Amino acid sequence: MRVGVLTGGGDCPGLNAVIRGVVRKGVQEYGYDFVGFRDGWRGPMEGDTVRLDIPAVRGILPRGGTILGSSRTNPLKQEGGIRRIKDNLAKLEVEALVAIGGEDTLGVAARLSDEYGVPCVGVPKTIDNDLSATDYTFGFDTAVGIATEAIDRLHTTAESHMRVLVCEVMGRHAGWIALHSGLAGGANVILIPEQRFDPDQVCAWITSRFKASYAPIVVVAEGAMPKDGEMVLKDASRDSFGHVRLSGIGEWLAKEIERRTGKEARTTVLGHIQRGGTPSAFDRWLATRFGLHAVDCVRDRDFGKMVALRGTDVVRVPIAEATARLKTVDPALYQEAGVFFG
Repeated sequence: MRVGVLTGGGDCPGLNAVIRGVVRKGVQEYGYDFVGFRDGWRGPMEGDTVRLDIPAVRGILPRGGTILGSSRTNPLKQEGGIRRIKDNLAKLEVEALVAIGGEDTLGVAARLSDEYGVPCVGVPKTIDNDLSATDYTFGFDTAVGIATEAIDRLHTTAESHMRVLVCEVMGRHAGWIALHSGLAGGANVILIPEQRFDPDQVCAWITSRFKASYAPIVVVAEGAMPKDGEMVLKDASRDSFGHVRLSGIGEWLAKEIERRTGKEARTTVLGHIQRGGTPSAFDRWLATRFGLHAVDCVRDRDFGKMVALRGTDVVRVPIAEATARLKTVDPALYQEAGVFFG
């Protein structure tokens, strides 16, 4: 049996660990032949492949990024995109496709499997941890660790100058990174997309912190919005899945803080630092297990399914179920963190 593997959407730590798990078990236990598709859905659309065998995946476990490359190509928006994928899979004698990605990549996989008969298995990847049906996605733990270390460092420089430091982290629609890293890093204000914030309240918390002779740290997700404002965009361009480019809420907020409180404020945007570099031990463990279970799905011909973590068990759920809605921060969890604000 020949199996295709692709990684789509934004890169994140742990992608290579999944590829390694799929190939090692597939070759050693099932005798499968593997082909890697380059740059997400562009690969199967254009027939752009690389050979995947055990030598090809040797040593990639601790590497960040993806040896297959990635892109935000959406074949559903390309003329003849689905037909080209089916033709290339048939030409290459690929009988199953393992798609490793987030909401967009897996959304395509769900439609290919359910509507067009392409045998797909999904693996959930995103640093945002916003895919429903799984407790955790790999990449999230690494991103939180990176953000937490940055916040720890910001505390010392903020206190040296007694200024406000705003740390902008990723999180378009879900504030999991902001919540986890902010709580772990001892932030004095955490702002997430799920809860519109009041700039006056933020400034009150900051003023209270200065009265206690401490310099405040504000952690804000890129998709957070003021209660009477709109999402701050980097520019008006959109990718093939219709997403705008975010970034700028941290800078906007720092200027508002200075204007309203008279205190000096600076912004640090972590951006792609959260995506890059070596994966954490947890992400290597989770990604490897996902890869092992994904190839078992292929063996069982249980297509249209995604592997997911429930507690410590890896289970199978319909891809369509996992992509039907985003997993956002429960208001009760956010309320827990509120005791440390101000």
